[in-house]
Amino acid sequence: MWRFSSLLKRVARLRQAGLCSGGPLLHSYSFPPVRCGPARFASLWTACAGPPWTQFPGLLQLCRTFKKNAKSSLDFPETPITVTDIKQYLRSREILFRDGYSCLHSPTFFRADAAVCEREAFTLFIDKTTGRFLCMETLVEGSWEDLQDCVEVMHREGCSSLSPDVLLGYPESPEEQEERETQLGEARRIYSTALPLSELPEEEAKLAKTMFAIGRVSNATLKRFGVRFLRPTHSLVFPWFSPRDATLRGVKLLSACSEASGGVTYHDITIPRPAAYLNLFGLPLVGRKDAEVVLTGSEVDALAVNQATGLPCLALPRGVSSLPPVLLPYLEQFKRITLWLGGDMRAWEASKHFSRKLGLRRCWLVRPGEQQPRPADALTTGRNLGHILLSAIPALHKSIVSFRQLRDDVYGELANVEQVSGVKWARFPELNKILKGHRKGELTVFTGPTGSGKTTFISECALDLCMQGVSTLWGSFEINNVRLAKIMLKQFARQRLEDSLQEYDTWADKFEDLPLYFMTFHGQQNIKTVLDTMNHAVYLYDISHVVIDNLQFMMGQENVSVDKFAVQDQIIGAFRTFATNSSCHVTLIIHPRKEEDDKELQTASIFGSAKASQEADNVLILQEKKLVSSPGRRSLQVVKNRFDGDVGIFPLEFDKASLTFSAPPRGRNKLRKLKGDKGESAEAPEAPGPTEKAEKPAKAAKPSKANKGSAGGKSQTGSE
Repeated sequence: MWRFSSLLKRVARLRQAGLCSGGPLLHSYSFPPVRCGPARFASLWTACAGPPWTQFPGLLQLCRTFKKNAKSSLDFPETPITVTDIKQYLRSREILFRDGYSCLHSPTFFRADAAVCEREAFTLFIDKTTGRFLCMETLVEGSWEDLQDCVEVMHREGCSSLSPDVLLGYPESPEEQEERETQLGEARRIYSTALPLSELPEEEAKLAKTMFAIGRVSNATLKRFGVRFLRPTHSLVFPWFSPRDATLRGVKLLSACSEASGGVTYHDITIPRPAAYLNLFGLPLVGRKDAEVVLTGSEVDALAVNQATGLPCLALPRGVSSLPPVLLPYLEQFKRITLWLGGDMRAWEASKHFSRKLGLRRCWLVRPGEQQPRPADALTTGRNLGHILLSAIPALHKSIVSFRQLRDDVYGELANVEQVSGVKWARFPELNKILKGHRKGELTVFTGPTGSGKTTFISECALDLCMQGVSTLWGSFEINNVRLAKIMLKQFARQRLEDSLQEYDTWADKFEDLPLYFMTFHGQQNIKTVLDTMNHAVYLYDISHVVIDNLQFMMGQENVSVDKFAVQDQIIGAFRTFATNSSCHVTLIIHPRKEEDDKELQTASIFGSAKASQEADNVLILQEKKLVSSPGRRSLQVVKNRFDGDVGIFPLEFDKASLTFSAPPRGRNKLRKLKGDKGESAEAPEAPGPTEKAEKPAKAAKPSKANKGSAGGKSQTGSE
């Protein structure tokens, strides 16, 4: 797998002129108007100072450089390591180890007295899934191959320990060193410029607390966590300290902007960038003997929980979108971890996903609900946070349950219909009306005629979700990753970048921050290898959407002597199982059977047996009506929707310059929704306007006529 940054091989600088629509945001999230009323101060503060990246000059001077010999892939072993392999190797080298929740614990040999086998000496943590290690005493870290190299050097030289400089002393390129020092210096300068809220004038401190909904958080709590206020940008500054010597290693800035609806939108930016450094907010306050901790999705929530309960509390650096495995060793000491990541269904789904990484038997989850909002809101409204934590439910459950155990889950889905329906598409509102949203754990089968633009359309759909924080893994077996990334970058910028190369680095910088990854496979691949890669990505990067393009190219001509339909059914079943077990949405592109051009595709047109449509939760068809004198008219048809049964079709238009699809302008035929499974009539198009001619109602018995006039005008041909 590799990320888009591996394609960029030129030096670029973040330019203020290029930061459109709010700057290089890492996360953006909104809350409805808070009872304490921060919205009435937001407009005043926004007028005085914009976001920190536009008002604080240093934030715009961070350089991004790229080496000519940049790796084309992320570190991923050709043969995935297993915990059995790790244990066998350690035993063969007579290295003691203990079994932990997500890591193996071993005496560290990165010091002179590594032979000591006391409990406190077991400070070398080895990830059971990836083999990556971290020494808590020296903060030496590396891959499983690095650890094996160190052990072999010790074995060959006959020594019992190694200097930490063996790995810490790896030479950096001048560009890497300059970037690291620049970002660290900028973080320290921002933190030294910021002031503790206790040192602000009383009225200014009150406004700051009201703005960020921390009115009930005391100055003593803010000081204990090191939270400060940056006056030039009116931002809260949350520090990240080194767990070894408590030196500052990074900061997160939180700013607020008012909305027209009266709510407040919060934006945050981290320095250094997330790819360079990650940490847990509040880590220096955790004692070595603490056995219980509360994990929250934001720093403000961590402050609220700690003040109300006195329990150790840590905030995840990326909120509910990811729990990086590099942070797992810092959580090994805890026998009980309570995950209270927020007050919505997305936080609830993230809690269940993260608990599998941390170890189900020690995790407890706070279920979102009207009486159990996010911690900051609970503190503001005067709720008892201690009682809410006591009501947390265990993540581990038995294989057989009764309705009593499911009762709260059912109520949660009924009370949060919009959140349960999934992430909404911003570019395809008509698709939201039919599918309601993009949900984890589902399998979507997508098909369409050859050359109709299947890859182009799905890439924009996936990009739309990725821009909203849905971590995405692309498996492009038909076209290479460079071409796919070029298509997605043009869709991201919504313009023809060939004519605006001077803007390339600006758009590439923003595109690089998306949680987007690519498999390096091309052509025929073994399904086991592909599934191993997908599982590895889910663990490392919390992938929640996998796109496979396409099934036929991945299968190739393997096993020509056996029934190819049986092989395809086996692969589809494997993807179905993966989607369910990993709580990850899988979009599978399948070519249709060869049919006449003048016939519309149906569910039976999908290549292979009926298993693809049976296993799928959603079946989408890109319909194309061939024209003699101009490019074909295209529309997207949803023929299966397991979530609520709604199906329908709506027209698409293609913009060749930006390679994007969009619904046609108002006044043309709009969405036609089909309700029911069989035999029911389709709804007619909406009533025409005063200057619009009425059209005949569509007939369900003749689907081909239902598309008549649904995509008026000419459209361009998309590339696949």
